[in-house]
Amino acid sequence: MANVISGDAEAIAVAAGLGRRFAAGDADRDARRILPRDLVDELSESGLLAITVPREHGGAGVTARTLGEVFTELSAGDASLGQLPQNHFFFVNVLAQAGSAEQRRFFYAEVLGGKRFGNALSERGSRDAHDFRIGFTPQPGGGYLLDGIKYYSTGSVYAHWIPVYANDPDGRLHAAWVRPGDPGVEVVDDWDGMGQRTTGSGTVRFSQVRVPAFHVVPAYRIFQQTETFGAFGQYLHACVDLGIAVAALRDGKELIRTTARPWWEAGVDRAADEPAVIEKFGELALLVRAARALVRAAGDALDAADPECPGGALTEETSAEASAAVAAARAQADTAAVTVSSDVFALIGSRAAQAELNLHRHWRNARTHTLHDPRRWKVRHLGDWELNDVPPPRNGIV
Repeated sequence: MANVISGDAEAIAVAAGLGRRFAAGDADRDARRILPRDLVDELSESGLLAITVPREHGGAGVTARTLGEVFTELSAGDASLGQLPQNHFFFVNVLAQAGSAEQRRFFYAEVLGGKRFGNALSERGSRDAHDFRIGFTPQPGGGYLLDGIKYYSTGSVYAHWIPVYANDPDGRLHAAWVRPGDPGVEVVDDWDGMGQRTTGSGTVRFSQVRVPAFHVVPAYRIFQQTETFGAFGQYLHACVDLGIAVAALRDGKELIRTTARPWWEAGVDRAADEPAVIEKFGELALLVRAARALVRAAGDALDAADPECPGGALTEETSAEASAAVAAARAQADTAAVTVSSDVFALIGSRAAQAELNLHRHWRNARTHTLHDPRRWKVRHLGDWELNDVPPPRNGIV
């Protein structure tokens, strides 16, 4: 039975504790690609997966700012475990934005009971990331028939429900919830990426899977109105990147202080006392602090656009500012994660390259996760907003 978290402070405290627990075996799990099913169960049992369920439905209804802190703590412990809930909260938000009252009651109860949502979004061979070609055919008696293959289905090997993105015959986007054990559903653990190795981001095959109408949400309606839906999903990705940067800086600090040797010309006994090392480490710390500040500012901007938050109001202005703030946070967290996880090696020396440390997992995780969608478009939309007052587009990824 899952714990029920009461509020924001408890959520952050629970996440900090889990993050420390996740960090203890992170390097070994990554090196041997051990799927941490027991720790994923702990995450469910902790109650963290239900913290965005509204209070009137029995959840904590935490702020975006708090959710960001939770993701950062979990990802600093283990970036793969930290990424897993991203799709879960994304689809809880789909329910909040486009689900019926009956659907919200049902699926919120599932989440409060510890059930996990995976995802089946991406396809191969399509024109772009929004071109969903999976078969999704209305049935005469109601419901749909789902047929096709999805890839990069992060979290689905651990999931109780797998939400699927598909277009109806009119080209309108829907989210359909299926169970891994439903007839015709096959979850394949074939993710072989260089980083984020234990996210379970493999293949899911659907062969003539029957989906009742009650399990289908008209996601296209989200984008027919002023929204922060896309910004919310991107915000969580930024927090994962920030967590990776935090972990790389933390582990680099430990190795610099305990095992690194100073350069002989510095005339000091410890690498941590070498002026050039101190200065460079300060530059890396600055990147992390800037990313953290922008992530927190993005959380505040999302809350300012949330009518459920005190003082929040959803307008065209607050929506656009939330998207721009998230774009800035995502771009900076991307830079921090990739740069810190790479440059910290030079401050440690040859010892950092030893396989037994698996320090390179942070760079592999950063480089893999930051490929999710391009930083260049975050900066472009941010520039157009700041320079020309052009709001970021409603496309679900800004």
